[in-house]
Amino acid sequence: MTSTHPETPTEFDELMAEVMAEAERFGHRQHVHLTWLAVRRRGVTAAIELVSNGIQRTARYAGAPQKYHVTVSRAWVELVGHHAMESGEEDFAAFADHHRALLDKRLLNRFYRPGTLALPRARQGWVEPDLTTFPWCA
Repeated sequence: MTSTHPETPTEFDELMAEVMAEAERFGHRQHVHLTWLAVRRRGVTAAIELVSNGIQRTARYAGAPQKYHVTVSRAWVELVGHHAMESGEEDFAAFADHHRALLDKRLLNRFYRPGTLALPRARQGWVEPDLTTFPWCA
């Protein structure tokens, strides 16, 4: 991750500002929107790093570094990325309408046992799904 000065906006900050221009608060839908933008602009692999680093930095800045979760962050980018690349919608509202399951923040429970996501190794590193594989792996 490239070091930046606090007053210099990062690409993540710019994506966040774009998402928040249309929102009153940053909830799950806004997380998905930010991820969708990152994937469309950078591709899935680069978006994983961009979104993960941005969330991790934000959690540290908020004094809550323990809120960052490696597996959850990467899994969401991969899920949104899979559907974004598959569908090709140019508008986030259309994408969200077409992929409503992504707006359910419990979606990862289809792929992971809650106990698996609670493990320190899942929080600190990537853990493969343990209930069912992701759609692109089947």
